[in-house]
Amino acid sequence: MQIIISDTSCLIDLRKVSLIEAFLQIPYEIAIPDVLFAEELLSFTQDEKALLQAGLKILSLSGKEIIRVQSIARGNPKLTINDCFAFVLAESLQNSILLTGDGGLRALATASMIEVHGVLWALDEMYNSRVIAPDRIYNALLKYEADERVRLPRKEVKRLLENIEHFWTESDYFY
Repeated sequence: MQIIISDTSCLIDLRKVSLIEAFLQIPYEIAIPDVLFAEELLSFTQDEKALLQAGLKILSLSGKEIIRVQSIARGNPKLTINDCFAFVLAESLQNSILLTGDGGLRALATASMIEVHGVLWALDEMYNSRVIAPDRIYNALLKYEADERVRLPRKEVKRLLENIEHFWTESDYFY
């Protein structure tokens, strides 16, 4: 099974629209570096952390991989150290997908031949896997559009909303 390595910003964005549980149901293994879980998800409630732990692998990096993290950080000063941890974990796992919205991290992953996607792709995967209905995607996109702290591509969010509005049928409500 293919594994998704997520940065924390994507998990936080999915949390904002109550889609973490659905995300963990898509047919992938989903993981984050242990450092990200410990440091960046502190604001999650105990229930949310328990949910994450139930469906999320929390992986450690080896000493050699931590040295690689430091090297990546030195060569890419615009990336956070936690971005570098996510990158190195994705790099170390064959056929992994890096889930991030950070432009610099996306560019580095692409240059390193690592498949990379963002939250909008995750929404597509949830829909295609039939774990959420179109109305939940639509409502999530509306919330993202209204939230200035969410850094999704605004034009793409607007385009997706328009597509859903245009092609929506009653049968989309049911599976």
